[in-house]
This record gives sequence, structure tokens and C-alpha cells, in this order.
Amino acid sequence: MVFNYFYFFSFNLSFYYELNFYEKIMKDISDLNFKNLLEYAQVGVVIHNWDTSIVYINPTGLALLKLDYEQAIGRDIYDPHWTLIDEQGNLMAVEDYPVNVVKSTRKKVVNKVLGVVGGSSKEISWFMANAYFEGHDDDKNFIVVTLSDISDAKQQISFHDVVENTQDMVVITDAKNIKHPEGPKIIYVNKAFEILTGYSSSEIIGETPRILQGNLTDPQAKQRIYSALERHEEVTETLLNYDVRGRPYWVEMNIIPLKNKFDEVTHFAAIQRDVSKSKFQTEQLEKRNKDLKELKINLENLVQERTFELQQAKSQLEKIAFFDPLTSIPNRRFFSDQVNKLVRSSIRHGGPVAFGIFDVDNFKLVNDTYGHNVGDRLLVELANILTHILRIDDVFCRFGGEEFAFAVILKEVDDAERVAEKLINAIRNLKVPVEGENTINVTVSMGLNVVSPSNSTDIDDQIKKSDAAMYQVKKSGKDRYKIIYES
Repeated sequence: MVFNYFYFFSFNLSFYYELNFYEKIMKDISDLNFKNLLEYAQVGVVIHNWDTSIVYINPTGLALLKLDYEQAIGRDIYDPHWTLIDEQGNLMAVEDYPVNVVKSTRKKVVNKVLGVVGGSSKEISWFMANAYFEGHDDDKNFIVVTLSDISDAKQQISFHDVVENTQDMVVITDAKNIKHPEGPKIIYVNKAFEILTGYSSSEIIGETPRILQGNLTDPQAKQRIYSALERHEEVTETLLNYDVRGRPYWVEMNIIPLKNKFDEVTHFAAIQRDVSKSKFQTEQLEKRNKDLKELKINLENLVQERTFELQQAKSQLEKIAFFDPLTSIPNRRFFSDQVNKLVRSSIRHGGPVAFGIFDVDNFKLVNDTYGHNVGDRLLVELANILTHILRIDDVFCRFGGEEFAFAVILKEVDDAERVAEKLINAIRNLKVPVEGENTINVTVSMGLNVVSPSNSTDIDDQIKKSDAAMYQVKKSGKDRYKIIYES
């Protein structure tokens, strides 16, 4: 019995010390300032209340979403300025936003690729999003979303197929050790290299390019190459090399240093061309060889220019999908999505909604008299007026032709008249330059429909009513507005 008691006492004493040690470690960790960790994190962190309103966003998140702190805090997913698209470029339904998926399923969202349209920039930003919830009941739950910027990777064009199938040889080595005899080590060769040299990639990877050189390889050229690599500089040389069977061939090579995102040289790429035939040709062919070399440079420049054009075209197509190309304001498709969110927001927070549409009076006469260039300039100026007069929370678009539409949440019903007066007067005072120093003035006919939030969900119907009011103005003399009030 004494032995058993002593064993029991020793075991429990040991367990007591281990437990105290564990509690001390957990206390030390709990003393860490987790807010500082979030503030300095290199990924965006956004924390939502259970009603999806934002209660915290770290500096990286603000930078990624191109927002300031006041623009972000308090906004929820129904805000018109949160427009997400999926990986294929289609508008994403609000219920598919990562925050709503977590809220409805209580499951994590892992590595969701999505694009964000709007904010202070009209470009589409691409992110890898992860989301999960913290808490135990709906009143105290939070939803945490992290964002990693993948815009560059999303828009990048892969050149692997080009490099693999080019007629020039491509050799890539590391830059860690370039000294004889170990380095530099080959890490990649393309098919053209395998065909010319007879070495397979499995045989040559891990070796040094010096394996291709022999007794007749120019030592001065080799030294110039080595010196350039030491200085991390580009170098071009013509060198005598030997294939796997010992057959000599002349190769013209251009070696360039490759840098990582920290501006450190990590690898060297050698673009090589077999010039054996041209090396042994007569002087009469020298001019032709020079022309071929210039053609190569021009083709490389052409490939770079074409690649840039493709990237620009892709970016432009993404922009055209949501913005009017002439005025750079939202198009009708994007407007519909924004209005849906504005209406849902008005239902949550109260306040009537005013739907408006206006049309330029006698626009055909402007085009016929002064030309379409002046007509286009007029439409751009009208878009600028909408941009400067309406608030950041309001939505508007070029509805089609010379028609513009807008939707505004009002504090009071009577505010609709103030909005209409402000727009009408700004357009009346607009002076559009024409030939010489002359200018022209235009007017518009405007119709507004003011409804309570609960009656504003049928957006197409509300726009039609605003349109009908506008045409009543057209028939009664133009250059004015008409407001319809619905209960």
C-alpha cells in the first residue's frame, strides 16, 4: 500500500507541473498583440458582423480593395459598390459571395477565385479568398475573410509553349555558383537544345554548360562570358561547342540575368542559335546574315509588342463588359446589378428610392448640325455631370443612345425635387465647344418615380414609369422634369 500511494502521489505531482507549464505557455501567447499581427499582415483581412457589415479591415485589405477606412467600415455585402465576378468573368450572385456562403452553411470557403469591379478604379482586381466564422451564437458571430492579390497571375500569358517549341535553343542555369568547374548548374533546356546537341534533358540537367566546350573553344570568349555573369550583366558571344558525339558546331548565344521580385539575380537564361553554316559561308552572305539577325530582333520586339497588346485588349474587354466605352460610366448591365443592391440596402435602412431617366432634347439636330464628334463630346460631358453631382452611394449609367438613368436613396420624399433641379440646372449651364470658339447649350427632359423601399423591387417597372413621365415632359415642351410619387 505504501508503494502504491507513493506512485500515485508522484504521478499527480508530475501532471501538475506539466499542466502549469502548458498554462504558462498559453498565457504568454495570449499576451501577444493580435491586432498588431493583423495590421502588419501581408494579406488582406476583413472581419464582418453576422449581418455582413464590416467592423474591421487591415491596411493591406484597404490597399487591395482601393478603399480608405471610412469607405469600408459599416458597409455590408448589399452595398452597390461591392460587385463581384466569378473566375469566368460573370456577375456573381450575392448569395454566392464568400461571406454569405459561410453565413448560410457555417462552412469554410477555401481558395475561392473572384474579381472585384468598381471602387475607386474601373479595373478588375482578382483575389484568392478564404472565409470562416468565429463565435458560438448568431449575435456574437463574426465572419473573417482573407484576400490574396492574384491579379498578375490571372492576367499573365504563359510563354512555356513558346519557349518549348521555338527553333532557338534555350538554356536556363542557376546563379548561385558560376565558378569552374562546378557551376553554373543547368536546370532547364528546351526541345531545340536536345535536337541539336543530342543530350536529353535528363542527361544535361545538373551539369554545367562547360560540358559542351572543348579544346578549340575560344578561351577569351569564355572569360568574357564569365566576367559578365560575375557582374550580373547581359552578354552576347559566338562560341564553338561540341554535341554528345563530339561534332563541333558554332552557336551564337545571348545570356541575360533573371531577377526575382526582390531584384535579386537568381538565374541566367541563354538563348542560343546554331550558326555553323553561316560561319563557314562566304563573305557574299554576310549581309544576308546581318539581315537575319536584325529580323530576329524585330520579331522578338514584335512578340513583346503583341503580348502587350493582348494584355491591353483583355483588360479592355473586361472593362467593356461593365462600363460604357464612350463615357466610362457604368453600362445598363452593370447599372441593373447596382440598383438591385441599392434597393436591398434601402429596404434594410429605410428611406424612399427615386428612379430617374433623362433624354437629350433635339439630340438628332445636334448630330446633324455639328457632327457626331460634337454629339459624343456632349454625352461625355453629361456623364461627367452625373459623376460630380450624384453621391458616391447613388448609381447611374448610360441607359442607351442619349438616355441616362439613375437611382437615389432619399432621406425625405421632397428631396427628389432637389436632385432633379440640381441636375437640370447643371445641364442648362453646360457649354459644349464646337468649331472655333463657339459653344452650344442643350436641355434635357427628365422623369422621376419616387417609391417606398417595399415597392421598389420591380426595377424594370420603376424605370418604365420614369420613362413614361419623361415622355410626358417631351410632349409638354421639354427642358423640365416630372416627378411621380407612389405610396
